[in-house]
Parts: sequence; structure tokens; C-alpha cells
Amino acid sequence: MSDEESYELLGFDNVLLPVGDLGEAVEFYERAGFVVGFRFDEAGIVLLKVGGETPGILLRVEHGLGHRPPAWPSARLWLEVPDARTALRRLADAGIEPLDEPLSTATGRTVEFADPWGNVFGFTDYTKRPELARRS
Repeated sequence: MSDEESYELLGFDNVLLPVGDLGEAVEFYERAGFVVGFRFDEAGIVLLKVGGETPGILLRVEHGLGHRPPAWPSARLWLEVPDARTALRRLADAGIEPLDEPLSTATGRTVEFADPWGNVFGFTDYTKRPELARRS
């Protein structure tokens, strides 16, 4: 590729997140509503599905990583859901506490939570701007 040529970002492949224990991570994320796409224990990885897309969230064991609170500021991964209030109730039923009260955004609401290793997720909806949602 010459300096005059450009490249473009075509989309996400996978998002990799460190976890300390694969079995504990799978149990936590399944309680939070995620579905395992595949699990490869020998390599210390699990792929969590996100919607109907092929890429997903790749959990990778980092040996020696213990439980920790989320760093602030830390990267956050927000995923679209039909209704963040329903997601909040489901998380509460699964024993997963939100980091704070749901956030009001320009497009709807977001509820954030963290896994035991400090990775932060938001379940966000488009209830204020349904025309931007993947499904209305």
C-alpha cells in the first residue's frame, strides 16, 4: 500500500476483555443475559454473541487477574437493548447490581454494570429516538 492509498474501517471484529477465571466469567455473563457462541478452554477464551452479528465479545483469561472494581475513568462497552428498564430488572433478578442509577441519554436510557474484573457494560435503548434503533 502506498502513502497515497487509504484504508477504511469496515466494522468490528471482536472486542477482547480480560477475565481472571473462564468458568466464573461464563456464569456471570450468562446471568447477565449473554449467550456463549463458543468456548475454547485450552486457549482460555470464550466468545459471547451480540445479536445476530458474527463478531462478539471475546473473554480472554489473563492469569493473575483478580477481582477489582471498575477503574474510573475506564472504557465502557454499551450494547443496544429494546428497553434499558427491562434490562435493569433482569440484572437485579440475576443478582447483578448496576453501577449507578440509569443514565438518561439523548436517545433513551442506559444502565451500566461491571463484571468481577472491572469491565464495564451499558445496556442502552433508543426509546427517545426509536427511528435510530435496530428494531422499533
